[in-house]
Amino acid sequence: MNFSFPKSEKLKSKKAIKLLFAEGNTVIKYPIKLFYLPVDSSDKTKAAFSVPKHNFKKAVNRNRIKRQLREVYRHQKHLLKNDDDLKYLLFFLYIGKKNSTYTTIDASLINVLKKMKK
Repeated sequence: MNFSFPKSEKLKSKKAIKLLFAEGNTVIKYPIKLFYLPVDSSDKTKAAFSVPKHNFKKAVNRNRIKRQLREVYRHQKHLLKNDDDLKYLLFFLYIGKKNSTYTTIDASLINVLKKMKK
């Protein structure tokens, strides 16, 4: 099993992000909100992570949460594998007001990915 998160799996295209917010669906499990959109044109599932500045003023705190989100996603992205070979655009938004533990983020992200698959 490959637990890497290479550059080719990172969502960076402004066009794709606009499309995701315009046409995508959302799933929420506090403290994570997931925007997702199934796509055919992409060869891999792509993901992006964000923490709002108005909730966490210090960049140190925002970056720590983003690192935790990326790490949990890296370990749990195998949940997205399916028979249809659907590829997704994913955008994880941290909506909590306080720092969460790694286990809380882990449980929330797993729950969000399972909800998305249904």
